[in-house]
Amino acid sequence: MPVYRDEVVVLRTHKLGEADRIVTMLSRQHGKIRAVAKGVRRTASKFGSRLEPFMVADVQLYEGRTLDIVTQAETIGSYGALIADDYASYTAANAMVEAADRLTEAEASLQQYLLLVGALRSLSRHEHGPQLTLDSYLLRALSLAGWAPSFLDCSRCGAPGPHEHVVVQLGGVVCDDCAPQGAPRIDAGTIALLGALLTGDWELADASDDSTRSKANGLVAAYTQWHLERGLRSLQHVQHDQKASG
Repeated sequence: MPVYRDEVVVLRTHKLGEADRIVTMLSRQHGKIRAVAKGVRRTASKFGSRLEPFMVADVQLYEGRTLDIVTQAETIGSYGALIADDYASYTAANAMVEAADRLTEAEASLQQYLLLVGALRSLSRHEHGPQLTLDSYLLRALSLAGWAPSFLDCSRCGAPGPHEHVVVQLGGVVCDDCAPQGAPRIDAGTIALLGALLTGDWELADASDDSTRSKANGLVAAYTQWHLERGLRSLQHVQHDQKASG
């Protein structure tokens, strides 16, 4: 069909010519879509604001040879302005959409779409700390992509936990027998927080202290960088903001 509709979350945009934009979107049914939104940079544009990063929209598109064309857009979730008003939420959201861009391709992934929309909605409502929301999103998105970490049983031999070593290259916690020489020991509170972020135990996560969150964040960042091979550039801004505020 030359014309189709889908629900999308906008990941990023690029200027094209004098008035157009290329919009990269993660969709509910069609995977990642790159399309041209014509005239959206003009002040009279009817739907330019609906196609900004972090916005969720119902769009109609026309299939093109190389890039599709956005012909209609209706807002479903207006999260962009609410997120942009808070710097910590804004940097966390940038890391989320960059990760989603890297983890998804043309094939549809309803779970990845719903996970990202839910995380952006949570950020916009300030339901949890932005760093906690980001770390939970990254662990879950990597799990959906096939890189689920273990924070209880040994990720290498399956020995029942709890264990005290976290080795990101081996997929999470490892027992004493599987731990490489010199692998650092991680306190039980940090490992518990990592498990809570993965499973969505927000009562435990919200009750964690700043020191535990900082240690968990470092491990999540390392785990993400390891599996994505090329680092997420947005994570540098999130980590820098965290240090500056500490």
